[in-house]
Amino acid sequence: MRALALFSGGLDSTLAMKLIIDQGIEVVAVHIDMGFGGTNDKRDYLQNLCNQIGAKLEILDLRKEFLDEVLFTPKYGYGKNFNPCIDCHGFMFRYTSKLLEKFDASFMISGEVLGQRPMSQKKESLDIVKQLSQNDELILRPLSAKLLEPTKPEIEGWVYREKLLDISGRNRQIQLNMAKDIGLEGFEEPAGGCLLTHIETTARIRDFISHDKLEVDDIDILKFGRHLRLPEGAKLVIGRNEADNLSLEKVQTNKFYRAKIQDAIGPFSMLSKNATEADKAFATKLILTYGKTEAEKIYTVDFEDFQMQGVKFLSKDVAAKYFVQQS
Repeated sequence: MRALALFSGGLDSTLAMKLIIDQGIEVVAVHIDMGFGGTNDKRDYLQNLCNQIGAKLEILDLRKEFLDEVLFTPKYGYGKNFNPCIDCHGFMFRYTSKLLEKFDASFMISGEVLGQRPMSQKKESLDIVKQLSQNDELILRPLSAKLLEPTKPEIEGWVYREKLLDISGRNRQIQLNMAKDIGLEGFEEPAGGCLLTHIETTARIRDFISHDKLEVDDIDILKFGRHLRLPEGAKLVIGRNEADNLSLEKVQTNKFYRAKIQDAIGPFSMLSKNATEADKAFATKLILTYGKTEAEKIYTVDFEDFQMQGVKFLSKDVAAKYFVQQS
């Protein structure tokens, strides 16, 4: 017997897998990359958790499918920010179910807990997710199973319902005690890991799509740096620190120039390629303003295809009105 698990990398999904593994069932942890799971590469972290509980890890890149099918057209709307949680969970189950035959698996599990999330984990929401999955009879939620109707895996005797749990609500003490009991180490504390629940990401997405189509290669740009919309419409991203600079340098995109100050230490920056000459000049001065540059001294900024010279603004306050902010 084998099961596929929706694996976010959080404590709940890890414990849900452990409950099923302890019943002698092999579990494949399916981590779906939709582009907004965080700012760091989580592969080593995910593999470490799977190694501790004895699950196999499978990572699916569904960024394009998520943009095309869910992010901008959720049937059940958004949460507080740009998070279409109900549609997203249904989407994840739907694509995971397509792997059942490939892995010769009989059912799917998740770490969802009844009542833990106000939008996506109410009883009605869990039922909607089942419908959206297009494979509702094969979904088992081990942490709250005893509070929900028996599922096919339980009815058929594939799993023992009495060994599943009845956790509900937002208090995670039971889960923390379970983690301690099994010696689970290195798991992330619950903190709303999905960037779509963050107000900053919401503002950046809304700004981006008001000027351009958001595509897969654009997602990583939204995650790092200071974001500014310049006077004539160009987008400028300026790294805030070394980590930002390194992350932005790795972004692959055809829509932005990559910019660095030639003769001084400064941020790695990105400027949209449709920038007007006026915006290029303004961007140059802003980049210099955030670098280790001297007042009134002329510096050169390299934009890959061209160079611009300029002097820094006397104060960073000039940038304030151009920051992308939540409306």
